[in-house]
This record gives sequence, C-alpha cells and structure tokens, in this order.
Amino acid sequence: MERMEKLKEFLRKDPRDPFLKHALALEYIKIGEDGMARTLFEEILEEDPAYTGSYYHLGKLLERTGETVLALQWYEKGMAAAKAAGERRAYNELQTAYEDLADE
Repeated sequence: MERMEKLKEFLRKDPRDPFLKHALALEYIKIGEDGMARTLFEEILEEDPAYTGSYYHLGKLLERTGETVLALQWYEKGMAAAKAAGERRAYNELQTAYEDLADE
C-alpha cells in the first residue's frame, strides 16, 4: 500500500503523467481492483494514445473480465499505435496477445 500512496501523491502533483497512472493501474491489478485499473488505463490512452504499454495491460484486464471483443479492439488500436511509433517489440507483444485471444 505504501507504493500506491506514493504514486497517488506524485499524481496529485502531476495528474496527467501517463507513467505514474500506468504504475498505479498495475498496483490496482495486484490488489484485485480491476475497475480502478481499467479507468486509469482508459484515461492514459484517451490522453496519450501513443503510450503503447497500456494497450497490452488493458487488453489483458479485459480478457480476464470476459470482455473478449473489447480486448481485441484495444489490441488492434495498440498495434496501430505501436506501428506508427516504430515500436516493434510492443507491436509484436500486442499481435501475439491478439492472435492468442482470436484463436480461442
């Protein structure tokens, strides 16, 4: 919890920082607060669609909650963003997640 409190404190000072929001979302996932994590990931991607790391984690969260179609859509958006940014590794991770889910 101490880590979460520090992240929240930093976010109060810089509420639009995608790195801090992403880190806090991951902390929420650890404690089973998927709703809070989802909200943060969606905020990040709305404010900064080029923040490619959040697409993967949002997609995985949606998979866990049974929202397969939505997860696939986020993976597709993430692949497009990663391709546009030239982030090959992120693209490959998103593509693998997409294909694994689509093949189920």
